[in-house]
Amino acid sequence: MRERRAQVTLEMAIVTPLLIVLALIVYNLMAFSAAVARFDRVAPDIVVAHGIAPEGDGFTEASEIVAQKLQDAMAGYDVAGEQEASGFGTVFSLITSPKTYRCTMRYAPWPQPFSIAGVQFGPPAYLEHERSVSVDPWKPGVVM
Repeated sequence: MRERRAQVTLEMAIVTPLLIVLALIVYNLMAFSAAVARFDRVAPDIVVAHGIAPEGDGFTEASEIVAQKLQDAMAGYDVAGEQEASGFGTVFSLITSPKTYRCTMRYAPWPQPFSIAGVQFGPPAYLEHERSVSVDPWKPGVVM
């Protein structure tokens, strides 16, 4: 009778840490997928609203305003928005091409890496998601 009880205790001692690790993986994947879904809805709306005709004093770059609005909308996540370089040089400076904004979101999984007896454990430092949105300056509100 004692051998059977000890067997269940041993099985539970082996399986419980595996279930905890599996639960942490599922939690992080679900939190990351929810953040990605939210980011994919918010980023194009912000770029369309503020990428072409930014609000403010006129001295602030549109990419700075897009980055600030992304920070406001995605509080708690590390987000950035930057305008990619245009294909035209200074010769065609009067011709405005479609503007492309690259918006990135970085998610730090929980728990952060830790060390036990000199062995590193933990998830990767960051999970990153990127979304590029192109808008035409001649057709306001149009996403390309």
